[in-house]
Amino acid sequence: MAEAAIDLNADLGEGFGRWHLTDDEALLSVVTSANVACGFHAGDPSTMRRVCALAAERGVRIGAQVSYRDLAGFGRRAMDVPPEELADEIAYQIGALQVFARAAGSRVSYVKPHGALYNRVVHDNEQAEAVVSGVLRSGAICDGPLPLLGLPGSRLLAVAEGVGLPVVAEAFADRAYTWAGTLVPRRDPDAVVHDPEAVIARAVGIARDGTVTAVGGETITVRARSLCVHGDTPGAAQLAWRVRGALASAGVRVEAFT
Repeated sequence: MAEAAIDLNADLGEGFGRWHLTDDEALLSVVTSANVACGFHAGDPSTMRRVCALAAERGVRIGAQVSYRDLAGFGRRAMDVPPEELADEIAYQIGALQVFARAAGSRVSYVKPHGALYNRVVHDNEQAEAVVSGVLRSGAICDGPLPLLGLPGSRLLAVAEGVGLPVVAEAFADRAYTWAGTLVPRRDPDAVVHDPEAVIARAVGIARDGTVTAVGGETITVRARSLCVHGDTPGAAQLAWRVRGALASAGVRVEAFT
């Protein structure tokens, strides 16, 4: 049997001005891919530059975490954005991050939607097509088509595959799943798994066996090449280190997907 491999990604650069949410420096010592906020749900030019420089220094892949334009709601509020406008905003965010990635001697390696947009493009074909169009528009400054990171079975990944974009299936050790393999909405009190031991066990199960326990107790299949460890939870860096250690002990190789 081939050795299992998984990428560890985290949402980073989620601050604004003097306000900082994530421990970027600590997490960049653990993860293999960094989803960097591009200014629409969080982040600002100086934060983007700093995170890109740290990621490049440590050999961590840089990803553009694109969002609806929703600083006040942290990108977690439902919005209806016309497809052409959304496509332009996606390309704009990727381009902004590419400036700082290039300045750091690296590049944007992939794209991941954030928050409400991430969940919307699981089911909404029109919004998924807009995100894909935005990624395609950025191709001229990104050395070709960028991979899209998203939920297995989502419309986003299906649309991307349909136009030849690389796709990467993602899973979450600290988010609750429905029986259908979708994420439990954050408005539900059980949406986030807080017990560190449970998060670690779920991470190993996803990476090694491709399974996770849903909220109803069912064991569901979750095939993923990347595993997200959220950076905005208390003790996130320490938990990420424990997850990485547990994966290594279980015989899972931790490496970037790009």
